[in-house]
Amino acid sequence: MKTYVRIILAAIIATPSAAALACASCGCSLSSDWDSQGLSSGPGLRFDLRYDFLNQNQIRSGSGKVGTWPAADHEQELYTKNQYLTAGFDYSASPNWGVSVQLPYIDRSHATNGFAFDGSDAGTSHTHNLGDIKVIGRYTGLIEEKNFGIQFGLKLPTGSHTENFSGGAITGAPLDRGLQPGTGTTDAIVGIFKFAPISQNWDYFAQATAQVPMNSRDDYKPGNSLNVNLGIRYMGLDSVALQLQINGRVSAKDSGENASPDDSGGKTIYLSPGVTVALTEKIKTYGFIQLPIYQNLNGYQLAPKYTVSVGTRFEF
Repeated sequence: MKTYVRIILAAIIATPSAAALACASCGCSLSSDWDSQGLSSGPGLRFDLRYDFLNQNQIRSGSGKVGTWPAADHEQELYTKNQYLTAGFDYSASPNWGVSVQLPYIDRSHATNGFAFDGSDAGTSHTHNLGDIKVIGRYTGLIEEKNFGIQFGLKLPTGSHTENFSGGAITGAPLDRGLQPGTGTTDAIVGIFKFAPISQNWDYFAQATAQVPMNSRDDYKPGNSLNVNLGIRYMGLDSVALQLQINGRVSAKDSGENASPDDSGGKTIYLSPGVTVALTEKIKTYGFIQLPIYQNLNGYQLAPKYTVSVGTRFEF
């Protein structure tokens, strides 16, 4: 019981790995799913407000940086700067059942020199819209300890997928589907998680979540994805908890007439140190930085050098 209380009081970050926030295949795999990490305080309502900054400004191919650029038959993308503000609502009706809802707001700017490399098909865009909402249920009644559970839910097509370029030679042309605030598809989300103490001051969590589009929309279907998150926490300090996560993501290529299958999908692993500070018993603030330690991307893709996430958690 003392260990369980320590886990609760040491509450530290994560959004569900299922809440990848419509990022590309090379970012936003951090987990801040408090309840699947054993950090909630039982039945009740909780609210999380999280900000993520992700600047994809380096071209990578396979497991390395691109030495010669541009490359024939591949778009010369310059950057994609992403800012996400995600409101998360979580309600536990009982010790066994709970549900979370994530509402992302996306601010994304993008620039490309196109395929001709001479400015004739260059363009810029700046979108700021609501993204795709996720509704995820969980069940932890499988074992008596209630530290192992399953997740199941949907990503809904609430985000716009009809935005256009707003600058450059291709002003007014449809924005690439992979850059839209929403995918236009309804996706199934399934996952499992486990958490447990290691010693008096340490505990761990493990989580795997798959997301599978169940349809295509306007000749576009995003690739299936799998997120795996492992984390350890140190809870020997009064109001500060330290955490280290390893975030892995595997995503398949997009498909359809409006997709870019050759330049989508891949495998990434991030190392994510972070800290949570308890401001009061019911309010905690947190910050994380994601650093890539392995990237193997299909084709040519923009990738970030780091990702920053900060947020605040409220319990009612």
